[in-house]
Amino acid sequence: MTLLHLHLITNHLPVLGPAFALGLLGFGLWRKSTELTKAALGALVICSLLALPAYFTGEPAEDAMKRMSGISKSAIEEHQEAATAALIGIAVTGVVSLAGLLAFRHGKPVPAWLGSIILVAVLAVCGLMGWTAMLGGQIRHTEIRTGNWSIFREQ
Repeated sequence: MTLLHLHLITNHLPVLGPAFALGLLGFGLWRKSTELTKAALGALVICSLLALPAYFTGEPAEDAMKRMSGISKSAIEEHQEAATAALIGIAVTGVVSLAGLLAFRHGKPVPAWLGSIILVAVLAVCGLMGWTAMLGGQIRHTEIRTGNWSIFREQ
């Protein structure tokens, strides 16, 4: 297994994890459940840690991909820039979530204002992660490159 393989395996975790945590956090806040809210914050901390292997295997994956034919170097660069923004977003969200868990441990409820701020942050992170994933897919998958959505064109 190469670092390219590891990148392809691990890059799904920071995309799907925050989306799961978003749903869990939203449900926890709606139900006013301290346990669900704290579980969501814990999931966000884990997601921020899982983003690290995906990000740091990106550079070796880039080196391997550049040697292949039909690979757009500009697509790789766009993906890399989006990945940096997404990593910063998930890292900040993870740190705030960890701070919330530490500040409100021992049965104290997470304040609704903090949960709401984190909810908005996770929503933004989901957008950044989705955008990064879409750009990453365009590196190799010509069927999803801009302007080539044949299923939407008349045949």
